[in-house]
This record gives sequence, C-alpha cells and structure tokens, in this order.
Amino acid sequence: MARRKKEPQSVHRKAIALVAQDQFLQKGIEHTSMDDIAKNSGYSKATLYVYLKNKEILTSYLVLQSKQPIYDFIYKVLHENNTCKEHFFGICNSLYEYHKLYPLYFSLVHKTIRFDEKCDNFLPEEKETFEVGEKINAIVYDFIDSGIKNGDFRSDLKIKPTIFTIWGMVSGLIELASNKEEYLKTIIEVDKNDFLQNGFALIFDSIKAR
Repeated sequence: MARRKKEPQSVHRKAIALVAQDQFLQKGIEHTSMDDIAKNSGYSKATLYVYLKNKEILTSYLVLQSKQPIYDFIYKVLHENNTCKEHFFGICNSLYEYHKLYPLYFSLVHKTIRFDEKCDNFLPEEKETFEVGEKINAIVYDFIDSGIKNGDFRSDLKIKPTIFTIWGMVSGLIELASNKEEYLKTIIEVDKNDFLQNGFALIFDSIKAR
C-alpha cells in the first residue's frame, strides 16, 4: 500500500477505471457495484473512494476517456491528403475501428453530459468531456463547411444539425451491424463490413452536392 500512495492519483484512477471497464462489459453498468470494482481491482473500498468517490464519477471519468481517442482518430483522418469523399469514409471507418477497439467507450459516448457553464453543479470530468466533445464538433464543422464552400456538399446543409444527424446514423449503423452480425450474414446474406460501407455511402450520397 505504501508504494501505491507514492504513485500519482492519475495512475490509481486509470487502474480502477480499467477494472471498472471490464466489469461494466461483463455485467453492465447498472448491475456493477463499487464493491465489485473494489474486489476485482485489489483496492479496499475505502481506498477506492479516495480516488473515485462514487459510480457516477467513475462513469464520468470513463466517458471522458472515451472522447479523446475519437478526437485523435478524426483529427488524423482529416489531416490526410485525401478527397472530401475519402475524408468522409475515413471518419466513418475510424468510428468503426474505434467501436471494435473500445466497445464500452463507444456506448458511453452517447451518455448525457451534464454541463452548464452558468452552473457550478457539475463534475470536473463532465466539463472536460464537454470540452473534448466541442473540439470534435469543431473539426467536423470545419470539414463540412469546407466541403460546402468547395462544392462537394449541398449548399443548403445546416451544419450543426447535420453533424449530429450523421453521428446518429453512423453510430447507429455500427451498433446495428455489430449486434446483428449473424442475422446480416445468414438472412440478409451480406458481410458486416459490406453492409457498413453501403450504409456509409448512402449517408454520403444524402449530403453530397447534386
């Protein structure tokens, strides 16, 4: 325990979060208790509460961890020297890869973020998550805005609603394909990847310039 106390708080929070992530995947967030996390992490419950006071804070911490990799994925894609269409498919496929790497994080991205700049009743993790989310929205906004100005996207698009519409459709397709992979293969007779690429193409066609 003495060694643990010498380590930075961030080390403990990450260690606890890794165990919580595994427990959440196995049992679901609602059915996982702080007792479960303490038992599986090797921390006493009292020590656990020193670093993450309750499950709400722990979940908020995981949501924050889920957002930064998405920003990194999309930033990398949009800074490659590709066409507008290739950038769009790059965003979609980076989210697909993200889902494969971090299935729990992918689902947590949809979690409601309680944050109001005029109110002090929010967690520090929620503020950070909000700020990372705004960074993601900003780079996607610039991508769509540039596409409109270059004549690649429809000029009548309202950019902010379009961002959330695209996000909803892409993430919905990814989750559907993952949850119904066997059905797609046996009943619809289509490979999951082909299904997704076709879906991404339909979304792109709905916003591209005519």
